[in-house]
Amino acid sequence: MARMSPTVPPLDRARALLDEHPLVDGHNDLPWQLREQVGYDFDRLDIAGPLTTTNTDLPRLRAGGVGAQFWSVFVPSTLPGPEAVVATLEQVDGVRRMIGRYAAHLAPARTSGDVAAAAREGRIASLMGAEGGHSLGGSLAVLRLLHELGVRYLTLTHNDNVPWADSATDVPAAGGLTDFGREVVREMNRIGMMVDLSHVAASTMRDALETTSAPAIFSHSSARALCDSPRNVPDDVLARLADNDGVCMVTFVPEFVSPAAAEWRIEASAAAAQVGVDAKDWVGFQRFVAGYVTDHQKPSATIEQVADHVEHVREVAGIDHVGIGGDYDGTDTFPVGLEDVSGYPRLVAALLERGWSDGDGAKLVRENVLRVMRAVEDVAQAG
Repeated sequence: MARMSPTVPPLDRARALLDEHPLVDGHNDLPWQLREQVGYDFDRLDIAGPLTTTNTDLPRLRAGGVGAQFWSVFVPSTLPGPEAVVATLEQVDGVRRMIGRYAAHLAPARTSGDVAAAAREGRIASLMGAEGGHSLGGSLAVLRLLHELGVRYLTLTHNDNVPWADSATDVPAAGGLTDFGREVVREMNRIGMMVDLSHVAASTMRDALETTSAPAIFSHSSARALCDSPRNVPDDVLARLADNDGVCMVTFVPEFVSPAAAEWRIEASAAAAQVGVDAKDWVGFQRFVAGYVTDHQKPSATIEQVADHVEHVREVAGIDHVGIGGDYDGTDTFPVGLEDVSGYPRLVAALLERGWSDGDGAKLVRENVLRVMRAVEDVAQAG
C-alpha cells in the first residue's frame, strides 16, 4: 500500500486511501426512494444526476469514493406476508433494472470476487440486501429464491417482530429466535447469505451469534454505549461479534449517533402516537416527521460523533470488525458534513486526524467486509 507523507492534508489522504481501497458501504435505501418518488422511472429520476430529492446519485457516489454498495430492497414490515414478498421482488427487479440502465457505472455483484472485478473495471459493485424477515413470508423457499436473484444478506427483522424473531423496536414475543428462526439462520449459512443483525433485539443478536456457523454483520448500526438506542449494538454483543469474526458497519442516522437526537426521536414517537401514527411504521412515521420538525427541530449530529462510534466499535470488537453502513436515503437528516454519499472522505479524514493508519482505514472502508463475504462464501461451499 502506498503511504502518504503525514504532511499531506487529511482530506487529501482520505481521498487517496479511497482511490486505492474503494468503500464497501453496507446499506443504502435509494431503491425505496426510486419506488416511492417515481415508480422506478429512471427518466424521471435519473441517477446520472445531479439530484436534489435523494442523498444518492452517481456523481456523488464517485466523489464519495464508493466502490461497492449494498442496495437495500427494503419494504415496510407493516405489509402482510404475501404483499411483502411481492413488493420485495419488485424492489429486486428495480435494482436489477437500475444496474442495467447504468451499466457503464454499476456492475452486478454477488461475491467478493465480483466486488474486486468491479474495482478493476472502474465500476461500482452493486449488491443487494433484504431488510427484514417479513420479506420471506415465512418461507425458506422464498429465502433461497431471493439468494438466487442476487440478495446477499437478510436483516432478520425490521421495526416489527416476525413470528420467528424479535425486533429491537417491538414488544418481545419470541425471546430472541424461535426454532424456526434458528433454521432460517442455518439455511442462510448453507446457501451463502450473510446474517444481518441490524434492527433486531439484543436477545435475537445473541441467539443468532450462537447459531450461525459463518460471520454475521450489522449492516447499519452504531454503539449503544455511546447512544442508548435499541437500534444500536451493546458492548457484550460487539465482543461476541469479534469471536464470530463478523463486522459492525457503523451508521450515520442521527438518532443512532447523537444522544440528543435519540431523545428527540422518543419525543417524536410519543407525539406521533397521539395522532395514531406508530413509530414502527417507517413510511407513516417519516411522513409525520416531515411536519413535526417544523416546530420541533431535530438536533444535529456531527462527523466527530460518528467517528466516536467507529472508534468505540474498534476498541470493543477490534479493528478487524468495524465497517461503514451510511443508511443514505433511509432517513430524513444526516450529520453535518455527511449529508449525502459524497461525504465519506470527510469521515475518513476525521479518523486519520485521530491517528488512524492508512492500513486501518483500508480495513474499515473495504477489507473487513470483503473478508466476511469470503468467509460466508467459504462456509456455503464447504456445505
